Amino acid sequence: MKHRRSAHRQLPPADAPTGAPGANSLCVVRDDAVPDWVKRRVLLLNATYEPLTALPARRAVVLMAGGKADTVHDDPLGPLVRSAEWAVQIPWVIRLRTFVHVPYHARVPMTRAALMHRDRNRCAYCGAKAETIDHVVPRSRGGEHSWENCVACCASCNHRKADKLLSELGWTLRAALVPPKGRHWRLLATLPELHPTWLPYLGEGAA
Repeated sequence: MKHRRSAHRQLPPADAPTGAPGANSLCVVRDDAVPDWVKRRVLLLNATYEPLTALPARRAVVLMAGGKADTVHDDPLGPLVRSAEWAVQIPWVIRLRTFVHVPYHARVPMTRAALMHRDRNRCAYCGAKAETIDHVVPRSRGGEHSWENCVACCASCNHRKADKLLSELGWTLRAALVPPKGRHWRLLATLPELHPTWLPYLGEGAA
């Protein structure tokens, strides 16, 4: 005799603090929503609305269920997650109820994601959609891997420039190359893709 499968899919224990209500018995109401649950990221804001990080959806749900965070920007079409005690629609943005101090490091790490955000995903030479990173002064000619010497670049310009200097090509940069500043840039440095609902909370450079 075959048993009918439940419409609910049990999830593994959440990475949650001990004592969070129902933290170890979360389930997604619809099976077709499970992939979205697994890949989903939720923007976490400090109590002051300062962006802190992009959490896995499971962690965000546990914070809300434990009374440590509230929804700031919901998603009515998002997966519904429930336990025996509560049900939560996975939002896009949440905010901590209590302020947490985060050490501030002035120098933003130069990652591909951060560089693309700084240059707005546009080639520093022609303005086309950027696909690669280029060293203005080539590494083979002593150029550094730094904010002041790296730019977003389209494949065509990257190929044409090769190991030449801008002066040898008669090219100029579309904008001055400066390191970005601000706490939110440390988050941008880790996020190659941003959900549109996050942009108002991420400040200048989020695009």
